[in-house]
Amino acid sequence: MIKVKLSNWKSDHQMDEAYKALRTNIQFCGADKKVIALTSCTPNEGKSSVAFNLAASLAESGKSVLLIDADLRKSVLMGRVTVDQEVMGLAHYLSKQAKLSDVICATTLPKFHIIFSGIVPPNPAELLGNRLFKDMIRVVRDVYDYVIVDTPPLGLIIDSAIIADSCDGSVIVIESGTISYRFVQEVKDQLAKSNCPILGTILTVSLAAMVIMVNMVNTVNTVSMVHTEIMVRAVAVRSKMTLIIEMSGLF
Repeated sequence: MIKVKLSNWKSDHQMDEAYKALRTNIQFCGADKKVIALTSCTPNEGKSSVAFNLAASLAESGKSVLLIDADLRKSVLMGRVTVDQEVMGLAHYLSKQAKLSDVICATTLPKFHIIFSGIVPPNPAELLGNRLFKDMIRVVRDVYDYVIVDTPPLGLIIDSAIIADSCDGSVIVIESGTISYRFVQEVKDQLAKSNCPILGTILTVSLAAMVIMVNMVNTVNTVSMVHTEIMVRAVAVRSKMTLIIEMSGLF
């Protein structure tokens, strides 16, 4: 198994505590929520950063975690690690150019493994919708405590809805001030068609003092949500980042 070095993933103390609060919210969604897809409305909303840091935080807590980079069209995950050799990824496995064991990479963080996206294929939606992807999810859910899937923006392409069909829950990452409420509702409705429960949203704000607000909600059914009034705040002093972790109903 190839081992990759994580590049400066660790945030300062306040950021670290905020991601711990996020992972706790995920864990309280239930033991049956093991495979979780993260999507967004458009690119550059912070989805991949949240997926990476959430997966790393879960691994740091002692959970075995697999992060799958399923954005076969425009991946950014490889830039967060240092590799010394060629790495095959998800596209290689789904196109039968590699075995599953060949595309899982260990990291310098114990219990944290990654499947990178691999080469850019000409038919990403078809690859993600084939039986091999479902079989892979079925295998890895029995091996890892959590599987975090970084998916493409659902507001642009349908890949995320295809992936969510194989997942236990989904989270929408939204950049505040750039995405309209109606656009989010359209993405939510599209995601709901996959019959994958929406666990909550993560609101990111790109400012000099960045704010990340995490709203984790548990589904009662496809219409109603449980509203929780727990809020944890962490303010960074030395970095340019402020985090607000909030549990409340959004939809």
